[in-house]
Amino acid sequence: MTISDLRNAAASSGAIGTGAPGAPDSSTTVGRPGKPKTQRTWRSYSVYLGLALIFAYCLAPFYWMLVSSLRRTADIFDNTLLPAPFSLENYAKVFDGSTMFGQALLNSLIVAGTTTVFALLLGVFAAYAISRLNFRFKSVILGVIIATSMFPGISVVVPLLRLFTDLGWINTYQAMIVPSLSFAIPLAVWNLTTFMKALPFDLEEAAMIDGCTKWQAFRRVLLPLAAPGVFTTAILTFIHSWNEFIIALSMINDPKIQTATVAISKFTGATEFQAPFGEQMAAGVIVTVPLVIMVLIFQRRIVEGLTAGASK
Repeated sequence: MTISDLRNAAASSGAIGTGAPGAPDSSTTVGRPGKPKTQRTWRSYSVYLGLALIFAYCLAPFYWMLVSSLRRTADIFDNTLLPAPFSLENYAKVFDGSTMFGQALLNSLIVAGTTTVFALLLGVFAAYAISRLNFRFKSVILGVIIATSMFPGISVVVPLLRLFTDLGWINTYQAMIVPSLSFAIPLAVWNLTTFMKALPFDLEEAAMIDGCTKWQAFRRVLLPLAAPGVFTTAILTFIHSWNEFIIALSMINDPKIQTATVAISKFTGATEFQAPFGEQMAAGVIVTVPLVIMVLIFQRRIVEGLTAGASK
């Protein structure tokens, strides 16, 4: 073997080992550690399995309530996953007139709707002042507003009961709306303040340069841009007021004024020792389904409103 042959052999081995400049080394590429396809597949399956478990854990009580509401009274204690036979007996009993459940649903709608409207009106202006105006103790005021929502409802029942008795508000709508506002307004102020802080100040300044007053800039520029946050706050406030139970149970004795949650707790059976589980399950489904449908329809707006300002 000549010297030229040795040089050619060395060049050939170097080309195999390193390759062209900038090209990956085939010898190292083959042995480079990587994630096996099987490992990636099992990780994906584990994520989906975890989500399925969470989904089942959250929806299992509602599913059992729905199935139980579709059983006959004689089959209410069956453990089958599907009602057999299928029956609407419990729903017919809920609306037979003796429970006044239809009126209770209307009362819940009045209380929750009024609370939502007033909470939004006060919350929008308070959030604008906190997010846009400069004044002393602004952070302290916001902290006090949030602190008022930390008190549990049961802790204010006795003082409110005494106060409303003196005012003659027992068995009235305002006895439920005013306490609900004390918990709904802090929620509205907090959500809307966070949202409005994320909106640029330049838009209002440009509107005022064009001749708008501060009120016109707020109404025509800022408020339309804050619509996702207002919409999200309205839904959360409505759900909170719709589900309220302690205040409504303590302030209302008249069946014509009681809300749906209180009416469900006062269902009675045909006899003294009979528990109307089927009727309560059916009423629970009727109260819950509208909220579920509303959240599913507007879930995109809710997520947009809750995440607004997170990436400011």
